[in-house]
Amino acid sequence: MSESATGDHGGPTGETARASIDAGPVAADAGDGTRAVRAGLPEAVKYEPTLPGPVFAAHFHLPGDPTGPYTYGRDENPTWTLLERAVGELEAPGRDDVETLVFASGMAATSAVLFSQLRAGDVCVLPDDGYQALPLVRAQLETYGIEVRTAPTRGDAQLDVLDGAKLLWIETPSNPGLDVCDIRRLAEAAHARGALVAVDNTLATPLGQRPLELGADFAVASGTKQLTGHGDILLGYVVGRDAEAMAAVRRWRKIVGAIPGPMEAWLAHRSIATLQLRVDRQSTTALAVAEALRERPEVTGLRYPGLPDDSAHKIAAQQMRRYGCVVSFTLPTRAHADRFLDALRLVDDATSFGGVRSTAERRGRWGGDAVPEGFIRLSVGAEDPEDLVADVLRALDMSTA
Repeated sequence: MSESATGDHGGPTGETARASIDAGPVAADAGDGTRAVRAGLPEAVKYEPTLPGPVFAAHFHLPGDPTGPYTYGRDENPTWTLLERAVGELEAPGRDDVETLVFASGMAATSAVLFSQLRAGDVCVLPDDGYQALPLVRAQLETYGIEVRTAPTRGDAQLDVLDGAKLLWIETPSNPGLDVCDIRRLAEAAHARGALVAVDNTLATPLGQRPLELGADFAVASGTKQLTGHGDILLGYVVGRDAEAMAAVRRWRKIVGAIPGPMEAWLAHRSIATLQLRVDRQSTTALAVAEALRERPEVTGLRYPGLPDDSAHKIAAQQMRRYGCVVSFTLPTRAHADRFLDALRLVDDATSFGGVRSTAERRGRWGGDAVPEGFIRLSVGAEDPEDLVADVLRALDMSTA
């Protein structure tokens, strides 16, 4: 590649960049590990890195009419383009009729879908047991004259409040309760009523389920969690299959300026390469932890969709390929839960989930989640399964004594 076709920061820019970025994706029938490792990589260029470095640019050389792909840093960036292609290849492999947009955070992505699609007088259906920030979103939607209805994730209860809705927002598995709903059934019912469907795919990741294949119009997620998996990036994305709807999401991103930094985008793309390794390890270990917790008399309300006797397992097995890294359960009291968390040695007391280092927290400390005081959300990391299970059991022993 000639010097004129590369930026000072190691990444391609301009028309040459678009040509290489538009290289063909991994085959649709490739395995998840192959796809994760190769996702979004540009065409190989001699003496250039396989994943170009982040492009730090607020503006680009732009003589004459603005006909090129990169004009101003709030609109497009070559580093975003590569990451967006990578995410699209994971969420919708083999499809060229979807668009992906990355955002500064998961909530930026969520807000972009909701506020770009809804108008005063519209009806939106949200889960009443979803992510903790959804009540804040509901309050803001209502100030704009949008009617918000809610129902639990479990039992596909949102079906009962769909009539007249413009948009259905699904979160499955739900956070933090880990209930599951039938995406295909809900999407078919919503579309029959003329509603769009968005699925928060954060907890499952695109290696756990692919909402667009199940009928959703949007897959939305926080890349802060397991997608990037190291607890050092705030990121979000929207993948959609309706060009007009996605144009509105893109316009919202431009207006609000909720864009990721190029360094964050590059780190996210780098991290995706290990997604299949991390997800498989964490899912396997999460099941082992859940099975160990099932034998403890002080543990109640144990939830993990991968457990064959979990109430969500039947539906989860129909639409999920992996069951995630989060296990939830309840200890008898707040004090008991605090003692348990304090006794852990391989698990950090921290919020969020999906990282390579295990974390746990008593969710009731934040307020907003309808959970008991002793409710624990445990995010299983990449530690050796035997070590992590032993640490959890030891901490339970210490907290009970």
